[in-house]
Amino acid sequence: MFIEALIKLWNDSGFMALTWQSLVMMVISGVLIYLAIAKKFEPLLLLPIAFGMLLANLPLTGLMSEPSGSSGVGGLLYYLYLGVKKGVYPSLIFLGIGAMTDFGPLIARPSSLLMGAGAQFGIAVAFVVSIALGFTPPEASSIGIIGGADGPTAIYLTTRLAPHLLAPIAIAAYSYMALIPLIQPPIMRLLTTEKERKIKMEQMRPVSKLEKICFPIVVSVLCILLLPSVAPLIGMLMLGNLFRESGVVERLSDTAQNALINIVTIFLGLTVGATAAGAEFLKPETLKIIALGLIAFMFSTVGGLLIGKIMCWATKGKINPLIGSAHGRARLSDRRAEGEPRKLPAHVRDGAERSRRHRLRGGRRDPSFPVRVIKSANNLLSIFYSMLKKGCDIRIAAFFLFQGRKKAPLLCHTFFSAAIY
Repeated sequence: MFIEALIKLWNDSGFMALTWQSLVMMVISGVLIYLAIAKKFEPLLLLPIAFGMLLANLPLTGLMSEPSGSSGVGGLLYYLYLGVKKGVYPSLIFLGIGAMTDFGPLIARPSSLLMGAGAQFGIAVAFVVSIALGFTPPEASSIGIIGGADGPTAIYLTTRLAPHLLAPIAIAAYSYMALIPLIQPPIMRLLTTEKERKIKMEQMRPVSKLEKICFPIVVSVLCILLLPSVAPLIGMLMLGNLFRESGVVERLSDTAQNALINIVTIFLGLTVGATAAGAEFLKPETLKIIALGLIAFMFSTVGGLLIGKIMCWATKGKINPLIGSAHGRARLSDRRAEGEPRKLPAHVRDGAERSRRHRLRGGRRDPSFPVRVIKSANNLLSIFYSMLKKGCDIRIAAFFLFQGRKKAPLLCHTFFSAAIY
């Protein structure tokens, strides 16, 4: 009887339902988790995507099951995925991106729009090649958008045009964004001269606050009237930027930049990864999509650089052509959009936390408090720079630096903690 119960338990377990596709996807998930943690390749999205992929390929879980039967209850990830399917998550991410973005350089130099347009050349190339390889126009459009180096846009467009290709397109988009330091430099060196790469651009004109406030309003009206279908993304992007530039809703701006976008990132990454079921993902089309995504990225870089060279020639050497490949900076934009904070050096964070605990103890000495937190001038300069980045008054920071070179590190550490808290 006991043996029969064990056999029944084994037969009903997920081990008996494992397929080779599930095992392969679990290995791929493990590789992506390794790249996210060990190599820090877009960890804020790659890690939840990889774990969602792992969960989706564990058999008999029903996490992505649609409502059926008498209960009418679906899986947890099925309901969370509705935010992707309905376009909610990408729009909320754009809200956070807008709150983080300073459009001042674009307002000061509108001609940079031309280089931004040139950096979309890879989208057209990938679209044409995809059609030649047998993809339908909606599928080719979704594949081509990988060249835009914009993860949320790629996800939003794919859910509208080719939802069955969401997993490979999302993974390809974020993987290539993580590999920008490997993809772009050879192309940059090939298409530009050393003299062009060393061009120092002049300081742009100052942009007034009124211009920055009017910009999101004007862009929203013009773009949405021209292309009504872009209203969800452009509207949220410009609303977030208006939060930032108005200066009267700092709480809303801070929430959009941090708490909101972090929560949405978790749901977005987890559910996108959960669509990568082995039976659907392991197809020849997946390899084609990955290759086409690389082509799109490379030609987008080429297009931006060529427009940059033309503008460099037209302005008689006043513009550095390398900014034509700035679409690659979407990696940094996405990272900030996903909520990654700018961290202080580890020894500074650790020291500030210890000092805070010391004060909470009523001034009693914390046994774990280091006697010498700062050991070198390099550490002092690092903390000095961090204080300025935190908005500390330069006179206070300078006094801290001066005292730190003379007095015990304990004084420096306490002074710095008081400044940032």
